[in-house]
Amino acid sequence: MRLHLIPVLACVLCVVLGCKKPKFNTSTPEDMLDAATEMVVKNQAQYLPTLLDIPARDVTFDDGVTEASAIEEVKTKAGDMLARLVRVAGELRDRFPKQVDKEIKIVLSKGRKASVRDIAIAAIADPATWITAQRALLSATDLGDETASLQFDGQPIFAGALTLTQTSDGWRVRFPVELVRSSKYWPDSREEWAVVASMMLAVENALKDFERDLNSGAIKNLDAASSRVGRLIGESVVAQSIIYAMMKRDGDEPEIKPNPDPDPTSQPVGVDGSSTNTKP
Repeated sequence: MRLHLIPVLACVLCVVLGCKKPKFNTSTPEDMLDAATEMVVKNQAQYLPTLLDIPARDVTFDDGVTEASAIEEVKTKAGDMLARLVRVAGELRDRFPKQVDKEIKIVLSKGRKASVRDIAIAAIADPATWITAQRALLSATDLGDETASLQFDGQPIFAGALTLTQTSDGWRVRFPVELVRSSKYWPDSREEWAVVASMMLAVENALKDFERDLNSGAIKNLDAASSRVGRLIGESVVAQSIIYAMMKRDGDEPEIKPNPDPDPTSQPVGVDGSSTNTKP
């Protein structure tokens, strides 16, 4: 059998045997929170963006793509990025198990006092342990109108702006589009949504570069790993953010229309209202 036929046969077997996206129970608000945790713990973080409900306008861009499709593209790219992050985290744990255990214990012991850097290191080093700990502090209350409030450690998240909503596919985290659509930074065109998708791809590529460095033995400890991955991701995000900001700035610039050609029959008028044309 030729080797190049193996991938084809694998795809055929997947179809025959019913290979498909795993099902996660999201029938209640609490089930949805459990599903999000399960996705990370089972190394299936690529499905996390499917738990987001981002309402789209009934808009079709010039290339025929709808805003709903553009949003789905961003969610797909975000899923690929998260899957790569979890994969890299597993490799970090395999390479530096004692350091990862020590770091995650320190971060978790800080509780709500953990800094952004602490959370970033925990999410990179051991996302499953970190999100499992956060799940114990998350709660949802069904409000009875197909919405649910979301609390962290008993407090509403983002002053209650972040909520859950019941859809035909189960409960989802509803992104507060109505609050941010008026912001000049919210994507409003096909090109802007494409840049957001490219940002997700750029982060994934940065993680690939980091993974290559890790496997080459160039990274000697967890501190060096966190610094390296932070720099790679930072550079990627900054580059895409500059592109996005320039697009937004260009879109905000008012259109400058040229002055109409002056009427050749008109005469200049002085400050006193009299004609300034001295020709007889």
